[in-house]
Amino acid sequence: MQRRVALFRGINVGKAKRIAMAELKAVFEGLGFIDASTLLNSGNVVYAAKGSTAVVDAQRIGDAVATRTGVTANVLVLAADTLDAVVAGNPFAQDADDASRLLAGFFLDGERAPFEALQRDFPDERFAIGEHACYLWCPQGIAQSRIADALATAKFRDRVTARNWSTTLKLQALLRA
Repeated sequence: MQRRVALFRGINVGKAKRIAMAELKAVFEGLGFIDASTLLNSGNVVYAAKGSTAVVDAQRIGDAVATRTGVTANVLVLAADTLDAVVAGNPFAQDADDASRLLAGFFLDGERAPFEALQRDFPDERFAIGEHACYLWCPQGIAQSRIADALATAKFRDRVTARNWSTTLKLQALLRA
């Protein structure tokens, strides 16, 4: 069995694409995944799988959610060791004094190059690109962040799904439990 986390982009944000977490968990159980549990109401599911790959799981999960709920969403599945690498690779983790203002932006398509355009000087913000994610430290808050605004544009929104650092660490703990 391999523990994995599925990250959904854009569900339960605003009024569109609403999915109850109990229903989402039922989708995972219906696919034969074991020990599925959700975190928060924003599309984070930790589960165990055997005999498949993360890429295959993501496709199966996305298809099953669309069939059952009518909601289509990008799904990224990460193995526990990949999430560990994201956590270990955060260059701002020691400097950030508020985990809600530190984001990990997980690459949905694995492409890092488009994000290089964001590596420029922004007042009071820091941005870095890692192997599996980009990192954004916004000491003034996410709502005030020019980089966070850029990540929400059409150029990036289907390429990244972000979690604040607190949520990222909670997911890592669930994977390791």
